[in-house]
Amino acid sequence: MFILADRNRKNRGEVLSFRLAKLLYIASIANCFGISKGKNSATQLLILLIKVISSQQDARHHGPPPQQKSDPDSNGQHAETNKPNANSAITIDLQAFRKPGEKTYTQRSRLFVGNLPTGTTEEDVDKLFSKYGKPSEIFINKDRGFGFVRLETRTLAEIAKAELDDTPFNGRQLRVRFATQGSALSVRNLPQSISNELLEEAFSLFGQVERAIVIVDDRGRPTGKGIVEFTAKPPARKALDRCAEGAFLLTAFPRPITVEPLEQCDEEEGLPEKLINKNQQFHKEREQPPRFAQPGTFEYEYAMRWKALMDMEKQQYDQVERNINEAKQKLEAELEAAQHEHQVMLMRQDLLRRQEELRRMEEMHSQEVQKRKQMELRQEEERRRREEEMARRQEGFKPGFPDSREQDARMHMAAGMNRNPMGGPAMPGAAGNVAPDANPLMPPHERYPMDGPGNSGLAGAQPGFPKGPPGPGDFGPNKRRRY
Repeated sequence: MFILADRNRKNRGEVLSFRLAKLLYIASIANCFGISKGKNSATQLLILLIKVISSQQDARHHGPPPQQKSDPDSNGQHAETNKPNANSAITIDLQAFRKPGEKTYTQRSRLFVGNLPTGTTEEDVDKLFSKYGKPSEIFINKDRGFGFVRLETRTLAEIAKAELDDTPFNGRQLRVRFATQGSALSVRNLPQSISNELLEEAFSLFGQVERAIVIVDDRGRPTGKGIVEFTAKPPARKALDRCAEGAFLLTAFPRPITVEPLEQCDEEEGLPEKLINKNQQFHKEREQPPRFAQPGTFEYEYAMRWKALMDMEKQQYDQVERNINEAKQKLEAELEAAQHEHQVMLMRQDLLRRQEELRRMEEMHSQEVQKRKQMELRQEEERRRREEEMARRQEGFKPGFPDSREQDARMHMAAGMNRNPMGGPAMPGAAGNVAPDANPLMPPHERYPMDGPGNSGLAGAQPGFPKGPPGPGDFGPNKRRRY
């Protein structure tokens, strides 16, 4: 914002020019924010303001307009006429001074009001700033004569500062400045991909953020620096402590940011002559005006020595900056190599994990196949056993064909019955000489065929064992040796 003009001009023409310049500035702001939709809205507003100022000047030259007589009311008193207010101005829609998405009543719209008269109250300050919108957070220190007031937007605060600074108020010249922000932080080492929105989202972890800005150069390229403004001091202190103790990363690149308290400087008003403390040192330094030192003089010699020292300081700063940049490049190269190795290690670990999982799955599959084979073998063995048992059962129910084991048992029983207790042959008529018909347990053979001699039983029976050694006919293929 530019300084408009000196308000303490006594010439009416200069005062009028100052007011026109100020109103032109307000009209330009109104045009920027789109107060009216007309093509030449700023020009029309300026013409209207000039007409109002001209009417005020005419009223001053020609005197006040004649007062109209008013009829007395019921109490016999005359009603007061509506007198124009000396501080009245054209009413402008203050909502038009708000940018789209702009937050209201922030720290940036907070003003410092100094050199207040003794006895100034909050109502007085509220009335003083009422034409710039509804003030908020009015604080007055009556003992020290200063206060703070917060307006709705930054634009309204700038207009109020431009109009009220160095104006008389109850016999004193007011000092209006933007208040320092104790809740603002300076952020450095920002990556190139950080935007205002991402910066605000990152620092919202510590508290409510009013404003987050990534500083760019004249070409719009990020400088790696930013500003974060909180609504209060505790979140700012928390963010400062946490970032100092740990490493706060904003992107995938593992380079932490640096957070420091914001060093606030006044680059608009500066230091006017009237605010300088005119002490003894001031008068000593102001003995001579600005000039160039003449060669060969005393001041020229020491001025050149000062220049040499400043050049050496600049060279040292440049050398330190070069060393830091080289160290940064080296660290970035090491970081890139380490990231590559880390990725390779992660891939190798993932490959080993997959191989181990595949081996485990193969083992489980082989175990399942083996279990399935064992189950199939058991089922096949059980099926074969059931088939054999079923076959044996079917063979056991056939007539005239006893089981081989039962037949052997019967033959042994018959052999034992053909011998007497002394080991000799059995007597005639014993069980050994009984024909098969008489002994149904004994199967038929050559000695007792089914069609024996007359099938007469004991009458035509022969002795059990013939005398003499057994001949070849006694041991046929179906005969068993008897002992």
